[in-house]
Amino acid sequence: MPHDELQRAARSVLMPAIAGLTLDEPVRRHLQAGGVSVLLGETRDEYLARSMSFERRRAETHAQFSAIAREAAVCAAAPVLIAVDQELGGIQRLHGLVPGMPAAAQLTSMSGADIEARCYEMASAARVMGVSLFLAPIVDVVTGINPWLHQRHLGPDPVEVARIACAFIRGVQRAGVIATAKHFPGHYQVEQDPAVAEASVPDNAAALGNGLDVFRQVIAAGVGAIMPGPAVFPALDPHQSASTSAAVIGLLRDALGFDGLIVSDDLDAVSILRGNSTADAAIAALNAGAHLLLVSAEAGLDDIAQALVDAVSNGRLAAGQLLAAAQKVRDQALASRVQVASGLYVSYPVSGGHLTCRVTI
Repeated sequence: MPHDELQRAARSVLMPAIAGLTLDEPVRRHLQAGGVSVLLGETRDEYLARSMSFERRRAETHAQFSAIAREAAVCAAAPVLIAVDQELGGIQRLHGLVPGMPAAAQLTSMSGADIEARCYEMASAARVMGVSLFLAPIVDVVTGINPWLHQRHLGPDPVEVARIACAFIRGVQRAGVIATAKHFPGHYQVEQDPAVAEASVPDNAAALGNGLDVFRQVIAAGVGAIMPGPAVFPALDPHQSASTSAAVIGLLRDALGFDGLIVSDDLDAVSILRGNSTADAAIAALNAGAHLLLVSAEAGLDDIAQALVDAVSNGRLAAGQLLAAAQKVRDQALASRVQVASGLYVSYPVSGGHLTCRVTI
């Protein structure tokens, strides 16, 4: 297997998260070496506050998002997935730059058609700026304590969660943005924040079944991507987080029949690492069946990519597994670019009316 091909594949499966709207040298180098995705994320303080900072909301512009999307594509010399967290009632990375969505409590009184229309309008504005992947919606049916998803989830009713999430997916994807349903198989109760502590979801067959039913419905709605979560489900796999578990991802792929993009949760999360390195978590996630691996841009992209290549050499990771995951990611990036290039027209509100334009990014 040509070394360069493995190197580029290793880059393609890594999605670095950056907090600002500037591509620093390591990220630029990563894209030039084969990377095809970037998450425009938020700071830890913004994540905890479930809101973008005043300074960010005051300073960021549509032009900055468009510029970083163009710069990423130039660096990669290929279509690039530009991802953001744009949750319903939770973290909204695009803040006031796109039409806002109602609070979670308001969504329950809206029809599916109205939710879909609002989501289409919001995602259309995001697409104009170059965004092509939402790490949303959250579809965990939360019935117990869950500080991690506090003020982010859609409630305890699986019927209502599925109804709202499917409307979101239809609207967003009609606008040309890939939706990502998270966090498989449904974190109905987590006593710790998996980002900072090892966390597990207690055995509860009924609650797990409710969560899986919601994922079946979003798959039927055509969701393009699904993100396994960061916690351990002892009933399914007592040793690995959902994002690194072959049993959990196998359930998604084989039992639920999902053949779309599988995006890991943040591999730097304590509950995913569980004492291992980020490179070890990346190898485990790929072996489990994930395609696109979310990592901090500061986690050492060069070292992680090299670790994936070395894992192929020493037999810890099959070359075919790495190459297939990389191709899956590239295909999604290309499909998103082709959809726009074919002539997607979008309309979103501006002062005095609506602006309609053809997307040409």
